Amino acid sequence: MKEDKKTEEFYENLKVQLEEYTDWPADYLYKFIVPASNEKIAQIEEIFDGMNAKIKTKDSSKGKYTSISIHIKMESPEKVIEKYKEVGEKVKGVISL
Repeated sequence: MKEDKKTEEFYENLKVQLEEYTDWPADYLYKFIVPASNEKIAQIEEIFDGMNAKIKTKDSSKGKYTSISIHIKMESPEKVIEKYKEVGEKVKGVISL
């Protein structure tokens, strides 16, 4: 999947911020929102499987969406961005926060 210019700029800016304000390796918090679906939650859990991640889910008040918080130790800004891209490519309808 080809990234558009805005997406590329977003990841470039994120990388600069992570390099500037964080000493690596570091704990990182990913937040995602997906349409309420056990399949989508499982897809995200699988992406972080074997990485000793702490994953919490919370359903929205009307039950249409699920927020997923993932606490994990990451090695570098590049690795953080790789995971964002992997989730975006593999999980349809995901919103990364």
